[in-house]
Amino acid sequence: MTKLLMKICLPKGRPATDPKTRSAAGKLSGVVGIGCNVLLFGLKFLIGTLSGAVSVVADAMNNLTDAGSAVVTLVGFRLAEKPADEDHPYGHARFEYLSGLAVAVMIILIGFELAKTSVGKIIDPQGVNLSVPMFLALGGSVLVKLWLSLFNTRLGKHIDSAALLATAADSRNDCISTVAVILAALAQRLTNWHLDGFVGLGVAGFILWSGAKAVKETISPLLGESASPELQRDIIRLLKDEPAVLGYHDLMVHDYGPGQRFGSLHVEMDQARDALWCHELIDNLERKSLQELGVHLVIHYDPVAVGDPETDSLRQLLADTLKNTDPRLTLHDFRMVKGSGHTNLIFDIALPHDLAGREKEIRRALENALAENRQGTYYLVITFDRGVAFEG
Repeated sequence: MTKLLMKICLPKGRPATDPKTRSAAGKLSGVVGIGCNVLLFGLKFLIGTLSGAVSVVADAMNNLTDAGSAVVTLVGFRLAEKPADEDHPYGHARFEYLSGLAVAVMIILIGFELAKTSVGKIIDPQGVNLSVPMFLALGGSVLVKLWLSLFNTRLGKHIDSAALLATAADSRNDCISTVAVILAALAQRLTNWHLDGFVGLGVAGFILWSGAKAVKETISPLLGESASPELQRDIIRLLKDEPAVLGYHDLMVHDYGPGQRFGSLHVEMDQARDALWCHELIDNLERKSLQELGVHLVIHYDPVAVGDPETDSLRQLLADTLKNTDPRLTLHDFRMVKGSGHTNLIFDIALPHDLAGREKEIRRALENALAENRQGTYYLVITFDRGVAFEG
């Protein structure tokens, strides 16, 4: 069913990163969620009212709340597809993150409410009468919610959407809550033990944990998280496929919502190459990044000296020394300026966050390597780039 709905409702021939695909997926999730939850609400409310089962009526109201969450998802994706305007030049795609955050907050509120109810049941245990209509209603709800969870998980992974994955987690939590009610009722019938409150409290803890996780995953891109390792690898692959690119560094990615990612980085190329040729190559790489990765990439051209034996030898010596100090350390923008009494070696070092404070140690290792392997006087002029995403 999921595969059929995706085939019918998602645009054909468009990648998952395309804004139209994301918008269609979000709308599909919202419409299906509203339909399923309203149907469950009506069925449970009818059975609960006729049988007098208050717990079933309460579960029906929970489904009505879930329908509201689906409306939030639908509205969020609808707002996210609004084009850029004068006040929002990078578009409105972050509305998708905000809708996911709203669903995550609802999950936490449900968890707190369930914990409160469960503590009340532990203090004042009450029997759970698992009648046939109640069992059928709850069992049917589990099956529908399980399908909804799998449906939104597949849809969310297809377009890499934290909002849809949060919606999937909400449906999964409902499955667990309902199964817990059924198991507690069966345990009471078989052992006469009132476990409903304890089981509910355990489920509430799990729901609160999953809600906190969903909040973290939706807030992180809003705060400006670094590019994902997968995206970094894709950008590296794009650059490594071009032989004229000798090195790359200082990647920064700004996420204004799915489909609205802007990035910048530096590439090193032989300074002897024609500048117009290099400019055209960079244009092609930027265009390829947008087409294949959905990233608006701005590339800065760094010309480097290639073929001078002394420069190449010094660069290699310093690079090897850095790798021996820590494999993640790399240098870039290497230049050599000769004077009458000494030679300046000017370059940048990419410094990961956890190596901050070790600059003097790194500099000393480089100076020792030069003293052991070279004649003459060399002064190091180093700029440390802290917390860079990747180097090459």
